[in-house]
Amino acid sequence: MTGSGGRPTLSRRVKILIGIGVGLLILLLVGPRVVSLITDWLWYSDIGYSEVMSTMIVTRLVVFLVVTAVVAGIIGGAIYAAYRVRPDFVMLSSPTDPLARYRTAIGMRPKLSLLLPSLFIGVMAGLIAQGSWTTVQTFINGESFGTKDPQFGLDISFYAFTLPFLRMILDIVFVSLVIAFVGNLLTHYVFGGLRLGGGGRSGSLTRAARVQLAVIAGLFMIAKAIGYWFDRYDLLSSDRRGDIFDGATYTDINYVLPSKLILMAIAIVCAIAFFAAIALRDLRIPALAAVLMLLSALVIGVVWPAAMEQFSVKPSADTKEAEYIQRNIAATTDAYRIRDGKDVEYQYDWTSQPADQGKVNSDEATLSNIRLLDPNVVSKAFVQRQSLRNFYGFPDQLAVDRYMVKETDDSGTTTENQRDFIVAARELDPQRYNDNQQSWINKHTVYTHGNGFIAAPANTVDAPNTDTSSDSGGLPKFLVSDLQHINEPGYKDEPIQVKQPRIYFGPMIAKVNPDYAIVGSDGGAPREYDTDKSNFTYTAGSGVSVGNLGARMLYALKYGERNILLSDVINSNSKILYNRDPRDRVKKAAPWLTVDSTTYPAVVDGSIKWVVDGYTTLKTYPYAQRMSLASATSDSNSENAGQTGRAQADEDIAYARNSVKATVDAYTGQVTLYQFDTSDPVLKTWMKVFPGTVKDRAELDKQPDLLEHMRYPEDLFKMQRELLTRYHVNNPSVFYRADNFWSVPSDPTEEKSTLNQPPYYFTAAAPNNTQSQFQLTTVMTPLRRQNLAAYMTANADPKDYGRITVKVLPTDSQTVGPRQVQDTFNNTASSEVTLLKGSANVTFGNLLTLPVGGNGILYVQPLYTESKVGDSAMPKVYRMLTYYKESGANGRVRVGFAPTIGEALAESGINPAAATEPGATPTTPETTPQPQQPVTPKAPESRSPQEKAAVDAIGAALEDARKAQASGDFKAYGEALDRLDKAVKQYQALGN
Repeated sequence: MTGSGGRPTLSRRVKILIGIGVGLLILLLVGPRVVSLITDWLWYSDIGYSEVMSTMIVTRLVVFLVVTAVVAGIIGGAIYAAYRVRPDFVMLSSPTDPLARYRTAIGMRPKLSLLLPSLFIGVMAGLIAQGSWTTVQTFINGESFGTKDPQFGLDISFYAFTLPFLRMILDIVFVSLVIAFVGNLLTHYVFGGLRLGGGGRSGSLTRAARVQLAVIAGLFMIAKAIGYWFDRYDLLSSDRRGDIFDGATYTDINYVLPSKLILMAIAIVCAIAFFAAIALRDLRIPALAAVLMLLSALVIGVVWPAAMEQFSVKPSADTKEAEYIQRNIAATTDAYRIRDGKDVEYQYDWTSQPADQGKVNSDEATLSNIRLLDPNVVSKAFVQRQSLRNFYGFPDQLAVDRYMVKETDDSGTTTENQRDFIVAARELDPQRYNDNQQSWINKHTVYTHGNGFIAAPANTVDAPNTDTSSDSGGLPKFLVSDLQHINEPGYKDEPIQVKQPRIYFGPMIAKVNPDYAIVGSDGGAPREYDTDKSNFTYTAGSGVSVGNLGARMLYALKYGERNILLSDVINSNSKILYNRDPRDRVKKAAPWLTVDSTTYPAVVDGSIKWVVDGYTTLKTYPYAQRMSLASATSDSNSENAGQTGRAQADEDIAYARNSVKATVDAYTGQVTLYQFDTSDPVLKTWMKVFPGTVKDRAELDKQPDLLEHMRYPEDLFKMQRELLTRYHVNNPSVFYRADNFWSVPSDPTEEKSTLNQPPYYFTAAAPNNTQSQFQLTTVMTPLRRQNLAAYMTANADPKDYGRITVKVLPTDSQTVGPRQVQDTFNNTASSEVTLLKGSANVTFGNLLTLPVGGNGILYVQPLYTESKVGDSAMPKVYRMLTYYKESGANGRVRVGFAPTIGEALAESGINPAAATEPGATPTTPETTPQPQQPVTPKAPESRSPQEKAAVDAIGAALEDARKAQASGDFKAYGEALDRLDKAVKQYQALGN
């Protein structure tokens, strides 16, 4: 069909079909986003953080509109300007001039042809820019740091908040001007303002085209000059010598910095040259200016600094870089809070004096809290003994926390002591559902919550392990707070008491895909599984209502689940709970936070709270060392974290603060953010952006029960540990030589692994006194060596929280490190391990390094066995290994290997009186009127003479076989195997 003028037109039916198709396409593209936006708003409103979402949306929308308008205006203005001054008559270059078709098409709808491309590019730029809403908000609300950089004397807030915003503006201007130049040029070319030469014709350019192109190019050069000015500030985050230190180097300050000013001046001259083309017809001046700019950028900006770096700086780098290394040390220690004397206390020449054996024997704060249970090993024991039902479970890696317990000594005196516990919440584990439990109703309306808080004292087990086939011995002693126990008569005397043990929010329960539960009743019978004898209906006020058809339709679309729309299980009082992982809830409530990769449950005022650590970070901080967040926080624990593990994002940061402590109630899902670091300007900035979302520190201080369960966060500690391997050195020359650097040892319990040994939580004597203190600890070794170099601990108790102590060993002697001790333990246990491996899996638990008695070092490690057969297999503490060097210049190394920690300590030459014996349980006077007498440890020789002889024979035969195999003596190898077989039979004949 054709219309007036012969132009083809579409029929009404075709137009309707096209309209329907376009509508469906828009609905498919935009619909899911609209549904997500509405449901997110409902979720934010439910947790009381709707201001967070509204602020984000408004900021994004404003940025989008402003950038779209600016970019579209610049580009559209450039194109319109070219179209407006087009020649009235355009001579065709040939009868088949291809540009004629474009001129005709644009001429038919000139406004639409000019508006669409500029608006499209503007929208694309706006969509990209709205992602930088955080840059805009921090620029508007930025707080002063009160610290100035050493080069320009500007407050750090300029680099943290102002410079990124200015860079964003410049990038938008650069892109807009480049596209505007191209658009203007093409428009002039299409409409004859610009004609190319060739075929005997000479090129031509109208005066209007020359003026417009010159103005755009001149504006670009002015923007480039401004960019060179701000490039100077970026030098303070240079990575020129990133292998040694970050920040401006001697070359950057003495050669690159002047070159930026020179290039800025040249850019201004070039801009003047371009503007001169407005009056001058000679285009050689702007052409020469462009060539000058390119050559200057290459020679002055690249070649000259590189040449000076190579021939002048590198030959004397140790002296020339000294000032800038010192700046880097000062900035890095400030950015990560590892300042000598303020955040970190160094104790040099630790162990240089012999340990006082009397002080070692009486170090009750350490010896009574020796952790026997490895939270990364005993999860199976929790599952086997405490999961109750197949759909309950525990994470692969459990948590360590501390609680005050009442204990009665031999004299009948009751005291309250801080003890470590392995803790976990009994959550729903969607991966354990049976086939008949996989229905939508079961997964989302019946199995909605977990049940209980489970804890086990970390310093004891139920009994010594004397029989690997027994169902007791070497197992945790459980303290249970669940629906079955909270009403028992003796529960009020337990050291850990929970009033509401139901768990609707947690990292494991959130692993169901998709993650949501529908709860609530209209008065009918409860349908949520609670116990075998009762069901339950969720009564907390949280949750998004799905009691009306509109809400049900929204969530049916969100999850692609028609049952939400059709099921008669959902009623007028129904609510939907989702985003149930505590870390996700905190991250959504505070999108500006980086959350720790781990979370842990704590009982606070009778409620189970998930505690989440939040960090404020910056990508740039003048002179501070940048580090990869993912790499610095990676270790054997994070790599083997199991179903609830999570790694940090692979991004570089130059600043980190543990500024926020967050809690998520396991029953209600309530998210509460507390200000923790009152001096952090980044947190203060975000508190201005989102007023009222973070409670002041005073509110946290009013909750001592919560403060008692705050831990020093693992990820921050790992970052600081990684930095302190180098930044314990404050002498620039020594720093440059790198001859006193340390390294984080690989985990000795992981065979052939290069993964870092994780830090460990435990209660022990404080570094400066004999009082017990909950700590996060690690060791460090000399660079590429295995001996011990330093011991690092961070206080995690409310008093002096966060105080880091680094005990530095003398360099004129060597102390064995974790890998060397692990080798000794492997050799000590090799004969028994060989025997055990026939029927059991053997696992070495975490290797703990414990300072004892001031200058003593005690290594402790549990050895676990686990049956190879049966679904009920679980790890049990089979033996305890200890390593201790007696005091004195000629003090001998003594290794303990025994069923109990007391016996192992005795074998190592330490009085075991202070150690906690197997079976010991936190008590109160009411529950234990007559205290148990402590078990006297056996003498260091815990085996019978016949057993010892048989074990020694096995060990000797194994060693002979190893040597014969290494030397290739097959005859000797065969004889050694015969002796091994006889020794094993002799051992088995003794009844073992």
